[in-house]
Amino acid sequence: MDKMNKLASQRPVVIFSNSSCCMCHTVTSLFSGLGVNAAIHELDSEPQGKEIEKVLIKLLSGRNSPVPAVFIGGRLVGSTENIMTLHLGGDLIPLLKSAGAIWL
Repeated sequence: MDKMNKLASQRPVVIFSNSSCCMCHTVTSLFSGLGVNAAIHELDSEPQGKEIEKVLIKLLSGRNSPVPAVFIGGRLVGSTENIMTLHLGGDLIPLLKSAGAIWL
């Protein structure tokens, strides 16, 4: 948990991902397109990836696939569904601005 918390707070936006996950790629592309320089941690490449994955499963209420898991401003926002809901509802940009991830 400590390792995950440390990683989750290293930048305004942090995404825990897997290299073969298409939804992870979608979320990462969305943030990139918005001009966000997110820290992306591929759990299948991280030495402690399995441990972080177990913590994320607990935090995301037992979801089978804990990725993508997006942290904004050090706070867990959720997975693809949460991010897309925020984006389509017009709430993602203000959240990113308040976290210092974008300025415009």
